[in-house]
Amino acid sequence: MAKRNVDPITLSVVRGVLETTQREMTLTLEQTARSSVFNLAHDYSTALFNHTPEMILQGQDIPIHLGSLIPAMKSVARFFEGEINEGDLILHNDPAYGGSHIIDTCMYMPVFYEGELVFWTVCKGHLTDIGGPVPAGYNPNATEIFAEGLRIPPVKLWDRGRPRKDVMNLLLTNMRARRDQEGDFNALIGACQVGARNLINLMKKYGKDVVQDCIAELLDMAEAHMRKLISDVPDGTYTGTAILEDAGHGYGDFEITATVTIKGDGCHIAIASPPQIPYFINSYEGNSHSGVYLGLMMFAQLPPPYNEGLYRCVTTDMGPKGTLCNAKSPAPHMNCTTTPMETLTDAVRLAFEQAAPHKVSASWGHANGCNIAGWDKRHDEEYVTMVLASIISGAGATAQADGWHAVGPECCFGALTSGDIEMLEHSYPIIIHRYSLMEDSGGAGKNRGGSGTCWEVEPLDTPMTLITFGEGRRIPAMGAAGAKSTIIEKKVGRLEVIRNGETKIITDNVIETIQPGERAANKNPGGGGYGNPFERDVQKVVEDVRNGLVSLEGARLDYGVVITDRDSLSVDHDATARLRAA
Repeated sequence: MAKRNVDPITLSVVRGVLETTQREMTLTLEQTARSSVFNLAHDYSTALFNHTPEMILQGQDIPIHLGSLIPAMKSVARFFEGEINEGDLILHNDPAYGGSHIIDTCMYMPVFYEGELVFWTVCKGHLTDIGGPVPAGYNPNATEIFAEGLRIPPVKLWDRGRPRKDVMNLLLTNMRARRDQEGDFNALIGACQVGARNLINLMKKYGKDVVQDCIAELLDMAEAHMRKLISDVPDGTYTGTAILEDAGHGYGDFEITATVTIKGDGCHIAIASPPQIPYFINSYEGNSHSGVYLGLMMFAQLPPPYNEGLYRCVTTDMGPKGTLCNAKSPAPHMNCTTTPMETLTDAVRLAFEQAAPHKVSASWGHANGCNIAGWDKRHDEEYVTMVLASIISGAGATAQADGWHAVGPECCFGALTSGDIEMLEHSYPIIIHRYSLMEDSGGAGKNRGGSGTCWEVEPLDTPMTLITFGEGRRIPAMGAAGAKSTIIEKKVGRLEVIRNGETKIITDNVIETIQPGERAANKNPGGGGYGNPFERDVQKVVEDVRNGLVSLEGARLDYGVVITDRDSLSVDHDATARLRAA
């Protein structure tokens, strides 16, 4: 690492401006976007890159976006090498060019100063639709990527400051709910412009060379943090394997294995996964970087700065092309940012925890969600949205604390928000009957996993298409350090459709039509527990029962605590002692 004469005060100010710039970009997206996916759920991410391009700041946004931005930015810069001009704006979503899945669309704006390319501002957002045969893009019946939506290789939306209206019109014409998509595109453009403005002002104040020296110092600082962490791990080779459950389409369960080799202050992460399948859970290489980096960072728990310097000492191998975690065209992939990414993340984290057992923690609940679409009579137009509130699961417990409620899924790691129920009902012709924590959903342990959620919806006056995606409907979130649950059914996800007085339980990924008067309740898994649940403090179990997090049956079966009366919450201590001893 080079020695630079960087004033620590200036370094701190430059760092603060970069972080403030990123936050202002995300606020721009929130305040100017059209769809609920952006302005309520915050399913977007922002980042800053230098001209190299190397990520100089990753936003505190969606982890499953951020890792893939690194190879995607390099791919886009390579594609337009020699043709990048001041005033350009580039759009891209294709996983063949480092993208995650095609519903996540990226804007890249080169930032010039005194005629020289110095930075890039980048925004990625989950559009509510990307064309294709199924609203919202998630098509569980797709056997190839061409049945999922519109692939957009790197293309200029602006050329030397002139908007390409023909290109934008071509894209929007192929998408449902055009008004929402156009509004979200404009929000992405605005956020990139805000970032570029701030970076130019920063260089005007301190000079380009000083700013670049400070950024180089921040990259080195992040690298030093990661190298120190890895050097503290004993040299060796460690493996972790996680199970990706069959989502009911007959392909069976899959194993994803991560092999981590530690040598000195560097590490190599190799991924082994089965051959790709004609089903929408394949992950292309760029997206798989996100899963690997998330597993690493869950283990590392390093302080900021967060930039590409963290990964300078980390090499990866996603396995041969044509596999589940290194797919090749025409593999369908739309579900890949949740499935198999959360399983890949678990495998990487488990491998690192083999090397340092004292840092073990439980898995978060995996994504099990739904999209909705239909006709809105109020505006005489189609509506379509991904319901991010429907995938909110529980966090895993740690050695120090219970898991947090309603912050998952693992791929988003707390960055998603549910949004106000009233705003969702205002935006779409639906009524939400229930949005709540679920009893007995958190994994049992000395420290309990966080609770998952139930989201129950009914269309008001027209039929509603409901599409499910994800997994975690049979295998609960993994516990740690001896955690084990006896009640499993309530700790996994499922969809319950209530029609004609009967409840139909669905655990596959399906496309359903819900009529007015019918309801669909999507139930999410909780996080895994930590430690032996029979060692959980009896009074904590009583409080969980009082708060509706654990049932009387759950207290007895999962925790060995016998509560004799629901109203008084009286504990039979002798029966509890006998049950726990047995």
